[in-house]
Amino acid sequence: MYAIVDIETTGGYAEKHRITEVAIYLHDGIRVTDSFRTLINPERNIPYYITGLTGITTDMVMSAPSFKEVADDIFKRLEGKVFVAHNAHFDYSFLKKEFEEVGINWQSKKLCTVRLSRKIIPGLRSYSLGSLSESLGIEIVNRHRAGGDAEATAKIFDQLLRRDHDRYILKVLKRNSGETILPPNLPKEEFDRLPFLAGVYYFHNAHGHVIYVGKAINIKKRITGHFSGDGREWSRSKIRNEIHHISYELTGNELIALILESQEIRRLWPKYNLAQKFRLEEWGIFDYEDRNGYRRFSVNLVSRGSRPLKKFNSKGNAWNFLWEKVRTFDLCPKLSGLQLAKGLCFEYQTGKCHGACTGAEPAAAYNARVEKAIESFKVPGGSVAIIGKGRNIEEQSLVLVERGNYVGYGFFDRQSSISDFESAKFLVKRSPETPTVQSLINGYVTNPRGAEIVVFDSETDHQV
Repeated sequence: MYAIVDIETTGGYAEKHRITEVAIYLHDGIRVTDSFRTLINPERNIPYYITGLTGITTDMVMSAPSFKEVADDIFKRLEGKVFVAHNAHFDYSFLKKEFEEVGINWQSKKLCTVRLSRKIIPGLRSYSLGSLSESLGIEIVNRHRAGGDAEATAKIFDQLLRRDHDRYILKVLKRNSGETILPPNLPKEEFDRLPFLAGVYYFHNAHGHVIYVGKAINIKKRITGHFSGDGREWSRSKIRNEIHHISYELTGNELIALILESQEIRRLWPKYNLAQKFRLEEWGIFDYEDRNGYRRFSVNLVSRGSRPLKKFNSKGNAWNFLWEKVRTFDLCPKLSGLQLAKGLCFEYQTGKCHGACTGAEPAAAYNARVEKAIESFKVPGGSVAIIGKGRNIEEQSLVLVERGNYVGYGFFDRQSSISDFESAKFLVKRSPETPTVQSLINGYVTNPRGAEIVVFDSETDHQV
């Protein structure tokens, strides 16, 4: 049994918007057996642009029941049925959210008539509800209202059932097909070919333009998470509807994926990479001298004109780096800004701090260790190679940093070795340094996360 559904809403995604109208047509696989429709009071004003599209006004729904009042009735009609809709994810996400709000746990297998039509009736110029209905000779009465659109979808579904000679619908309904989570315009074959490997992936629209760039340690798993609704932003139907194709580039490991993602976003400026388009926060370690003459550290946001000792792309990375230095050089966590609580520092109580926080250790002795710690902030020897996992078993990756500045990344044969920095430069593709890339490099030099750090002597340019 199928429940063919259409809804109208106050906006484009379930996280922040509400349902204003619901229509359900029940279909037994041969014909429509029952129908239901009702306006819903969303308990908020309906935006003017929505009224312009649907004709539903705030006044029209004022006397309508709230979703809570009709939830049980709607649930009984949907329970145990296969959920069918044109762009099913949109309608399903709204109903799922509304049911959750009233304490009803509802789940259903889903069929999307956009995806089904692309497979069963290939070659049409468009698969929007209006265009598809026109192509099939179906007249939509009351367009952009739940009742009219649901009725048209039911007629489309009826034709799909009759034309499905390869039993495609049954294949989609198999428990592990994965078909029901995909965006309506994305070929399943492209999704199936995605690798379980690290890299950067690109979402393309119908014209081939890149609309989103992402990175992942596991591309297939990450993209599956997007489409299954694990990420809040992916519940928004607009981006899902625009995804027609996916491409990717393997990087072998997370560091190069992060670098490439940052560079590609700057190069392509994709419309849905909103967060990365704005200036990313940078955190820095700063030093100062207190009124008792002790050198102190603090971790703060980097502002225009400020001069931190070292920059990081997150506060956590800065803190982790500083903790490592505190332990290496026997510094005081409290004077390093890592203990905010009042009283003696934790390390002094365990005997690891020499007592600078209490004045027991002279400032001159303490400051000498601080100077050594600051000196260690710099990249050892000035130039390093970060060697990591390659794109396949026969290669390794290479990221070069020359005197603290990022040079580029590349890949080389696992059987080869790197003896001098100048030779290593021929193995990488030079690419621009950005604050984001520099922060990533800083984090990996101090915390390699499984990568190998090769240090080069600043005088001879050879490996130390």
